[in-house]
Amino acid sequence: MQDKATLEDTLVLMRDLRLRCDWDAAQTHTSLRPYLVEEASELDEVIRREADGEMRDELGDVLLQVLFHSIIAEERGAFDIGDVCGGLIAKMRRRHPHLYGGGEREPWERMKASQRASIEAGLPPSLPALHRAHRLQDRAAGIGFDWDDTAGPALKVQEELDEVRAELGGSAATLDRGRLDAVEDELGDLLFAVVNLCRKAGVHAALALDKANAKFVRRFGEVEALAHERGLDVATVGLAALDALWDEVKRREPKVGGPRVEPRLPR
Repeated sequence: MQDKATLEDTLVLMRDLRLRCDWDAAQTHTSLRPYLVEEASELDEVIRREADGEMRDELGDVLLQVLFHSIIAEERGAFDIGDVCGGLIAKMRRRHPHLYGGGEREPWERMKASQRASIEAGLPPSLPALHRAHRLQDRAAGIGFDWDDTAGPALKVQEELDEVRAELGGSAATLDRGRLDAVEDELGDLLFAVVNLCRKAGVHAALALDKANAKFVRRFGEVEALAHERGLDVATVGLAALDALWDEVKRREPKVGGPRVEPRLPR
């Protein structure tokens, strides 16, 4: 049985490619930036689908990016993979003083708070908005600015929704620019409150929305299929007919958990 490859094997391969492959030799930290984002996104997608075989391959692609940057830094004399690993080990030991060093267990965000210039320090500007909101709330919670349970965030969601309704008044289509700005502000508060409720419930808002998107796509695809079977044109059949098809699709689905109220098609 062939021995499994090691991290050292991959380093040997990467150093060889940097010497003998024109494309690999031409890469820089900057030129590799798009690939890092792409590979991380591809890994995220296969994790969502729980595809182990593909996950193994995509983890390899992400590892390739880590090795690539480490080797390039090594060639510049900046640092090498050993320094990367050493920094990781030191960081994880600091994060777990109760396991390594005889210290007391302390929430990570509380430890980090004393080292940050501000609540957003270190968060990449390009971080998706839902994830950014979750991390900001995590950081605030780490120093005690948090609800005790989900009851408070749930009431806050209702409060923000009431403020949105009050700002909307009648039809959103009749709002002028100034009122639209106010509605946007209130809707932002509502979204932020929903993210906080998700966080307190132990759910990441970005993952919850990703599942909701996938569910909507699946259900609406079935609505379109039913309409086609019955000779209906989804573009002209009207909301009432689409709503009826939507409810039919939902009734066909197996029940998951207890009873719950789900939103109908957007009005």
